[in-house]
Amino acid sequence: MSDLATADVPAGAEELERYRIELTGYCYRMLGTAFEADDAVQETIVRAWRGLDGFEGRSSLRSWLYRIATNVCFTMLEGRKRRASPMDLGPASTWQSSLNEPLPEATWIGPVPDDRVISPTADPAEQAVARDSLRLAVIAALQHLPPRQRAVLILREVLRWQATEVAELLGTSVASVNSALQRARATIASTSPSDGDEPVPMSGDQQELLTRYLQAFERYDLNALVALLHEEATLSMPPFDLWVRGVDDILGWWNGPGHACSGSKLVPVSANGMVAFGQYRPSGPDGEHEPFALQVLQFTQGGKLLEYHAFLDTERVFPLFGLPWNPPSNHPMFQRA
Repeated sequence: MSDLATADVPAGAEELERYRIELTGYCYRMLGTAFEADDAVQETIVRAWRGLDGFEGRSSLRSWLYRIATNVCFTMLEGRKRRASPMDLGPASTWQSSLNEPLPEATWIGPVPDDRVISPTADPAEQAVARDSLRLAVIAALQHLPPRQRAVLILREVLRWQATEVAELLGTSVASVNSALQRARATIASTSPSDGDEPVPMSGDQQELLTRYLQAFERYDLNALVALLHEEATLSMPPFDLWVRGVDDILGWWNGPGHACSGSKLVPVSANGMVAFGQYRPSGPDGEHEPFALQVLQFTQGGKLLEYHAFLDTERVFPLFGLPWNPPSNHPMFQRA
């Protein structure tokens, strides 16, 4: 347990805590996992608390915290492989393909609850930018960048820092920052080609679409689900590296290996600026359900499902999203109006 967690609210701690959400968003984009982001932010706040007496105010408190957080992230990223999505690791399979052995947790980017990384008091325009930059495809693309380029791109294009501010934080020149930004943009462009039908962050006016999906999945109405699919939709299931693309293979998977999902219950949550559901699969003859996956879904502006991510590490992911482990069949979260 950290010093802050055991102390009697030391002077300055409340001021530092004001930055926890935005720092978590920054560290999550840097590290690709909510669990490491939480560790990095806690380390940042502890270091800052210990160093408050020596903080001379030559920069703002916010800039100082970001400098500490950046250095913490750089240390955590030293000598390790980048986290990835299944789509980064190899070509698409077919639905008939066998699952390989699950890969270690450190292989994968992971989901993050919106309330951990998006401030509810932020300006709506800032919230929209935050959601777009938290999409799983964006987080996966960021992991292709060397750590310093990653930091420059996030600070300049997501957080809208000036080049002079980033140069001061990194202890380098404005020219170096601008060069790193150019290289980072080129890498991101090469790893995230546009297909002309851009995914969009979720908003309140898409509730009808989400209801259609929820009802179709809980009925396991494959015709209704297929009607929602984009022709280039992808389905992935970390920690397995298998993924499929296209309506035929996704339908084949749902109708074949995935048919055990028939009768599932979905609980809406929010992840990565995208819609998400905790999926509970039938587990007994008396209506019992057990955790099976966290579904994170990306829809296009045209209302088509473009990305279907099923995170199967429920022992870690369900508590992260506040989803109960063994809810009874009559739990209120399963009741539909």
